[in-house]
Amino acid sequence: MFSYELLKDPTYFCENRMPAHSDHITYADLGELGAQESSLRMSLNGLWKFNYAVNYQSIIKDFEKFDYDCKPWADIRVPAHIQMEGYDIPHYANVQYPWEGREDIHPGDIPTHFNPVAQYAKYFEVPEEWDGQKVCISFQGVESGFALWCNGEYVGYSEDTFTPSEFDLTDVLVKGENKLAVLVFKWTSSSWCEDQDFFRFSGIFREVYLFTVPETHVNDIKINTPLSDDFKSGKLTVEMLTEGEGTVEASLFGFDYNFSTECEVGSGASNFEIEVENPKLWSAEEPNLYDLFLVVKNTEGEIKEVILQKVGFRRFEMKNAIMHLNGKRIVFKGVNRHEFSSVNGRVVTLEELTKDLLTMKQNNINAIRTSHYPNMSKIYELCDRLGIYMIDECNMESHGTWQPVTMGLTTKEANVVPGNRPDWHDCMLDRANSMYQRDKNHPAIIIWSCGNESFGGKNIYDMSEFFRHNDPTRLVHYEGVANDREYPNTSDMESQMYTKVEKVAEWLKKDRSKPFIMCEYTHAMGNSCGGMHKYTELTDTEPMFQGGFIWDYIDQSIYKKNRYGKEFLAYGGDFGDRPTDYNFSGNGIAYGGDREPSPKMQEVKFNYRPFYINVSEKEVSIENKN
Repeated sequence: MFSYELLKDPTYFCENRMPAHSDHITYADLGELGAQESSLRMSLNGLWKFNYAVNYQSIIKDFEKFDYDCKPWADIRVPAHIQMEGYDIPHYANVQYPWEGREDIHPGDIPTHFNPVAQYAKYFEVPEEWDGQKVCISFQGVESGFALWCNGEYVGYSEDTFTPSEFDLTDVLVKGENKLAVLVFKWTSSSWCEDQDFFRFSGIFREVYLFTVPETHVNDIKINTPLSDDFKSGKLTVEMLTEGEGTVEASLFGFDYNFSTECEVGSGASNFEIEVENPKLWSAEEPNLYDLFLVVKNTEGEIKEVILQKVGFRRFEMKNAIMHLNGKRIVFKGVNRHEFSSVNGRVVTLEELTKDLLTMKQNNINAIRTSHYPNMSKIYELCDRLGIYMIDECNMESHGTWQPVTMGLTTKEANVVPGNRPDWHDCMLDRANSMYQRDKNHPAIIIWSCGNESFGGKNIYDMSEFFRHNDPTRLVHYEGVANDREYPNTSDMESQMYTKVEKVAEWLKKDRSKPFIMCEYTHAMGNSCGGMHKYTELTDTEPMFQGGFIWDYIDQSIYKKNRYGKEFLAYGGDFGDRPTDYNFSGNGIAYGGDREPSPKMQEVKFNYRPFYINVSEKEVSIENKN
């Protein structure tokens, strides 16, 4: 049974949710793979039935029951935020929690008078060819917590807005028409750790689909690509978690290389490895990718699944307190990027995403920090292909709980989350695991980040240790240790925000134990970015300063009409939202709306250029900056 009261308990963050796993896509055969259309998936995107309630006490009771007819309800699009569909309002706040000034609550509590609840219903039929097979549902992103029923039976609950939540529906499905019912809560106890500098939305905002699990199935894939010290030989190691018995035929193709092997699988773990001589290495400059094909067969030799996994051979490591990729010092010419659209909020289309990444490549940007949450899965695939380094950041920010500590208004122990509080520990580790499991096979990701602006404490340190234990091939980032150094080893690098370049140089003269990056710098609001060259010049004279990430890539602005019906780009406060930080949502080097570069991009492109052009009276020479 679902209990609303549990939403106030930080230790309650999921129920009956399936384990997180890699984001590979399965196809029934090679033809489906070629067409990029899987009969093992069925999209539930489109129109759902909908009801809006201002709080839990106002919802329509018993709507989840099988015989309750939701078909007369209004329609709403999925994926979408309810605030972009005419319910509630977009609300922009930076540090303050959006309920401040409305209700006096403390970490773990949730607003009760105003805490919008979205009631969704979807009617569907399961494909006949799936009869007798396991059938599950995947919600790729729901803000911020939701409870699920199918045909009147309670299925489960999940939080963590920005990673998938999947449930097994097999035992509650019926022949013919089925009914899904979903309660989506704008704020749960976990919302105390989702205080990012962004517009506050809610709803089912990423895709939803059913998927079936054949009798022999690869549930999870973990890829590693260890390289020899001279980078002239490598190894592809693949660990799989499978259901059912059979075989997996693996073939690796690319750059005139072709090798196949086969391994038997059962329910549990299995693995194989492939030796590769003179592998083509992956980097932002040369994003070389191999194709790994997995053909999954049952014990009778029938093909049940086909999987294509892109593989990038690269080594990222710390050598003499300097970060190296493939044996060479790396410099991050980066941006922070919110997942944002002026049309649909955090529902970003493939066209919008592609335009962002191509604009970055055209302007010498080589790195993205996913500020401050895991992005839609498609961006990682595109960064693999295009060659863009990534800091993949966990969905955690609790800025509003610790700023009062720095102002002397409260004590660390009384207010800060997650801090050292045991009741927040498992929730934070779950978020780290969900991000890691989904994204672990993308070569573009070279650093895991525990989150943003959440002070310090043992919980965040344990998150960093989780990443190190499960993935020694990447480093771990967390800027918050600059504000609370109780656990300095939380971050493998010194990371600060908006520190003056002279102070960065002074720091590195005194402390050369870690490399230094600016996870946020050259705040791109208004007429800005003019002093950026001082930082990029320091990367050429101080090898332990390894670049930074501009705050931020695109203005968070939303199309709105004025009283005369004329459309304009609106910022915080333009929707009557309070508390708000007004136009502080507009910090981009690209405009909202058409996503075109602003004039500031010219400065960025020049400072992030990969070459110096040295001009003298006698000759002109070009030197590689790196």
